Amino acid sequence: MATENNNLSVYDKTTIPNAKDFRFGIVVSEWNPKITEGMFQGAFDAILDCGGIKENIVRWNVPGSFELVYGCKKMQESYDMLDAIIAIGSVIQGETKHFDFVCEATSDGIKDLNVQNDIPVIFCVLTDNNLQQAIDRSGGKHGNKGTEAAIAAVKMAQLRKEAKF
Repeated sequence: MATENNNLSVYDKTTIPNAKDFRFGIVVSEWNPKITEGMFQGAFDAILDCGGIKENIVRWNVPGSFELVYGCKKMQESYDMLDAIIAIGSVIQGETKHFDFVCEATSDGIKDLNVQNDIPVIFCVLTDNNLQQAIDRSGGKHGNKGTEAAIAAVKMAQLRKEAKF
């Protein structure tokens, strides 16, 4: 596993740009709320830890991970002053192919938003085989994917800012 020997919550703050001048959007799936709320909290706390301002963080909820793409698209259109968006979701393998369809559509959709638009969208969607793996990656023994996504968002916001010059 990619996270087996890595803690998703570990970062060197000296290598992260200061987030005080950035605005972030976070779109959170309501499906598997125990997992997605943990990742939201990890992302929120990491942005603040990097100098972000609470009032510069906008949160929207959507029903499930499949709906993250639409939520992020609408957020890109509604908030042109955002510097980065984080899409937070959790899809856990079940007994049918539904898992495969949701994972593929969500990842492709978020990729498309990054290619087609100027505001980076960070993929913070867990695609785990079971609930325990999701728990381990949303604040458990492997750290918090939300924290990792927030650090990526801060770095991408800085890249976006620098690329405009």
